[in-house]
Amino acid sequence: MKVTRAALAVTGAATAVLALAGCGSGQQEKKVPVTATGSLESLAAEVKCTPDMQTDADEIRQALCKNKDGKFVLATFATDRGQREWINDAKDYGGFYLVGRKWVAVGENGTVKALRGTLGGDLEVGTDHHAHTG
Repeated sequence: MKVTRAALAVTGAATAVLALAGCGSGQQEKKVPVTATGSLESLAAEVKCTPDMQTDADEIRQALCKNKDGKFVLATFATDRGQREWINDAKDYGGFYLVGRKWVAVGENGTVKALRGTLGGDLEVGTDHHAHTG
């Protein structure tokens, strides 16, 4: 089976989502601005984080970030289709997603809501596996 860079990035993001559990913010949701656009570095600068690059490929760039609102994964994509496929795969691992055009931020609910106050975007929720019994 061929393992693609995108598949590795999803695995890395899923691991990061699980590692971020419990890191959130209790801030109230702000008025949603127009959705931001730009490079991973410019989006990170908007939310005042220094990105710790994890994946730097043609299809996806992904970094771990931390700011006053919490820890999160920030990723940018070469194509809308690649972004949607990544989100659909990653949502199986749970988590909360802030989605813009060719970018996504993944973290705890409070964190992505706070980021939305700066970056805009749409909120999406991953699969909740808490109700499942073994």
